Amino acid sequence: MTTENRWLLPEGIDELLPERAGQLESLRRSLLDQCATWGYQYVIPPLVEFTDSLLVGLGADLDLVTCKFTDQMSGRMLGIRADITPQVARMDAHSLGETGVTRLCYAGSTLQAIPQAVVGGRAPIQLGAELFGSDSIAADIEIILLLLSTIDRAGVDKALTLDIGHIGIYDALFSRENLAPELQQQIFDALQRKSAPDIERLSALLTPDTASKLRQLAALHGDPAVLATAREVFSAEPGVLAVLDDLEAILARVRQRFPDVAVYIDLTELRGFRYHTGLVFAVYLEGRGSAVAKGGRYDSIGASFGRERPATGFAIDLKALVDDVDISSADQPLVVAPDADDPTLLRAIDSLRAQGRVVTVAFEEEAPRSDAQYLVLKGSDWVIEDIS
Repeated sequence: MTTENRWLLPEGIDELLPERAGQLESLRRSLLDQCATWGYQYVIPPLVEFTDSLLVGLGADLDLVTCKFTDQMSGRMLGIRADITPQVARMDAHSLGETGVTRLCYAGSTLQAIPQAVVGGRAPIQLGAELFGSDSIAADIEIILLLLSTIDRAGVDKALTLDIGHIGIYDALFSRENLAPELQQQIFDALQRKSAPDIERLSALLTPDTASKLRQLAALHGDPAVLATAREVFSAEPGVLAVLDDLEAILARVRQRFPDVAVYIDLTELRGFRYHTGLVFAVYLEGRGSAVAKGGRYDSIGASFGRERPATGFAIDLKALVDDVDISSADQPLVVAPDADDPTLLRAIDSLRAQGRVVTVAFEEEAPRSDAQYLVLKGSDWVIEDIS
């Protein structure tokens, strides 16, 4: 690399300069505070782990986007986290080992070998909350309401859409079909892309009854009226009807607490890194093609660490969210003090900083700033004045 381009960053990796970094940090603190008011305790998972624990039982999707390297101390393979949720599940199952319901929240950087969204690039900053120890619909409802409350607290100035689906629909329809893993993967992908030609091609490989279910499922996405349509289409499928009951209960609570949030039902949604086992959801902002937050139920991860626990949670991409929030600043102007060792001046500076004011010392080569206030000596006291 020549000196002319040493400043270049790897593709998909960005840096945050003072204004945006300050906005993102303010957002991070505010949203973590919101989680804390709901009883979620803050944890800090490590940036790297042995891949044996970081990826165990999580499938190929997460493995493909995880950056790996050899640990020079142990000779074992390390991975830089691409998703923090599995780490928090390990902490609940192994490090904490608590009984009953555990609520945890976190925030931190991640790294992806291949970007999963346009806005966040390859290094999203992920903030999330996870609830362990309850398989009830009440836990799913709490997580969705907490997610919407955090975005509401952020002051998003765009219309929100909550996208809801459920892995249980697919499982209820196809779990007894003994589909080959490769065929099942193709069906997953076709449903995710809502590719009618691929669904028709795959239907030709299935029995007539299974093919009919696939075509019917592929059409079930749209406004909440889709739930009523699904009841009619799959009236003979008890497993599907039970899931629809849950979705309607969740939707009722969302409407009650957040009536202005639009809802999109997508029964073909199988999102995530393929570790979800039930409800899945995402939040989209008007004008954005990718989600700013995703979540769902994942009851199987804990088993990989020797303690299976029901779990549900969400993760927000702070970089994707920060540009659409109203971070109003009530901060007072910067205070500039002269470079002197006057004890009275130093006490005045310390007092202002203790009050939360930002005070910098002006060196000789610094020009006066029109956006700042200045400490000036008036008699025996140092006072703040505007210098125009």
